[in-house]
Amino acid sequence: MTNNVIKALEWRYATKIFDTSKKLSDDQVHTLLDAMRLSASSFGLQPWKFILIKNPQVREELFKNAFGQIHVRDASHLIVIASKIDLDENDVSAYVKQMSDERGVPVEMLQGYKDMMVGFVKSKSKEDLQSWMQKQTYIAMGTLLTTAAMMDIDACPMEGFDRVAFDKILGLTELGFASQTICPIGYRSSEDQTASYKKIRMPFEQAVIEI
Repeated sequence: MTNNVIKALEWRYATKIFDTSKKLSDDQVHTLLDAMRLSASSFGLQPWKFILIKNPQVREELFKNAFGQIHVRDASHLIVIASKIDLDENDVSAYVKQMSDERGVPVEMLQGYKDMMVGFVKSKSKEDLQSWMQKQTYIAMGTLLTTAAMMDIDACPMEGFDRVAFDKILGLTELGFASQTICPIGYRSSEDQTASYKKIRMPFEQAVIEI
């Protein structure tokens, strides 16, 4: 199993040309989204939303605001990862209430954990809190890329798009979210020459420090 993980990650690359004739199944897409849902996040607060773009007209509008990068249009599916714009004590209380309900633990017993989270949120400026929430989305992106590789599904993590335009097209601001990254997913085209490029990474001994 360990070798399978490494082989999958060696196989993975940022796919630039997708095969437009091949589509992911609903089950495959659901698994990828569910893996993101289960991703790690600081305190477990999950300050994000994952938007699956299914409407072709919306997809075309997003493509126009992604600097003409064809994989945004041609991949089987497109996922937009957004972070919350704001986070406050109400969000923490809702999370603690869910934890209480699902674990069968009285809310009172979770008060210490709640106070710690509220203290963290209140100690941050609005800008620092937004930066922290934005960073969480990259954890979810990593989960998506690893899961896709394990499923022999291609993906391309992207920051190159007009976030303001994406937020307007998707109505994210009104929902209290802001787009951070996007990821076309599907199957690589035989015309994508970058698929054959050798992966360039630091040698293990250079990347890892053992103390």
